[in-house]
Amino acid sequence: MPRNKATAKIVKSPGELIEMTPTPAPGSIAAHMESVIRQLGEDPTRDGLVNTPQRIEKALRYLTSGYQADPRKIVNGALFEVEYDEVVIVRDIEFFSMCEHHMLPFYGKVHVAYLPNKKVIGLSKIPRLVDAFARRLQIQERLTQQIAQTIQSLIAPKGVAVVCQARHFCMMMRGVEKQHSDAVTSAMLGAFREHKETRDEVLALMNHR
Repeated sequence: MPRNKATAKIVKSPGELIEMTPTPAPGSIAAHMESVIRQLGEDPTRDGLVNTPQRIEKALRYLTSGYQADPRKIVNGALFEVEYDEVVIVRDIEFFSMCEHHMLPFYGKVHVAYLPNKKVIGLSKIPRLVDAFARRLQIQERLTQQIAQTIQSLIAPKGVAVVCQARHFCMMMRGVEKQHSDAVTSAMLGAFREHKETRDEVLALMNHR
């Protein structure tokens, strides 16, 4: 990752220091964002925008850090053999992601359920897996599928169900500008896809309050 030059300090008069604006590294996200700010008709050297390109780069790298996440390293051996054959559900997992079409946020909650087949996964690992896929340029449909398929590949359960409910800023701030519309997506694998009664049961448990 290109690094910005350190902020230099010069002495203008005795006891007075002036900080010079850090220069973004050529080719860095910050350097490109400085150009974008100019194209928008703003002055990237004015007080409020002096460090904005660097802050945007830092934020974008965090919001897309899921590209460097390895699901197997996240689980880190937290798989346990247990004689348990009832549904396991982790509900209301909050997430934030970035729409790949407009690079605007979408956010909401994910409910994850699986039907164990001799193995269970540490409960705290499921929200971490959600974050690993949410922190990428995404669409909600793919995010939902990736979570389900990853859990299926890690513990080979009898079934996996993932339901995602989200609000999209690309609908709220632009376009149709509908602030109260939710999008709901689901992924059903194994027993939850094949057996209606099992699917109905898990959906009822996810919605129960």
